[in-house]
Amino acid sequence: MRRAPTSPSRVDPEREAALADLDPLTVTKLWDNPCWLSFRLNFIAFRFNDPVYRWIETRYGLVRPEFVALYAVGLKEGVAAKNIVASSGLPKNTLSRAVQKLLQRRLLKRETDPADLRSYVLHLTPAGRNIFDETMGPMIQHQATMLAGLSGDEQRQLCVLMDKLVIASPNWPQELQPEPHKTTGDLS
Repeated sequence: MRRAPTSPSRVDPEREAALADLDPLTVTKLWDNPCWLSFRLNFIAFRFNDPVYRWIETRYGLVRPEFVALYAVGLKEGVAAKNIVASSGLPKNTLSRAVQKLLQRRLLKRETDPADLRSYVLHLTPAGRNIFDETMGPMIQHQATMLAGLSGDEQRQLCVLMDKLVIASPNWPQELQPEPHKTTGDLS
């Protein structure tokens, strides 16, 4: 199997020692895997998201889709639900239920979109703003802890590289188009 371009070198004992603390399957999935990028991104995202969403659900009674919607509106007041769907990857029906619960709990309010009177936009209520503001500090600190292993220059470089991937993402296929399997009798 092809190793990832950034797989640990056998001559780098410090990295090898650090990998010894990880589960062997995790090491395999993250380093001995031709799809290393997606597995590493998912691994890092999970390490951020899991404790954050568990804490938010325990403290505020908000499940992940609800907080995703609240957080999106906190970042940009006056967005439509369709914008949250596009930016979050959540299914439209899941987000719709989440927004309805946030409206019922009076954490969000819906107003007519001044740019399109047939549409609605979402805003935080004062209670919703309080939750958004209270969650920002711990989330920023959690991110800082995760980034502490990188120098300032490395953090900026990571940000630039992630920017490039995000900007290129509209050009990625939305569905896989695997090559057809050749049968053993196929000579072409």
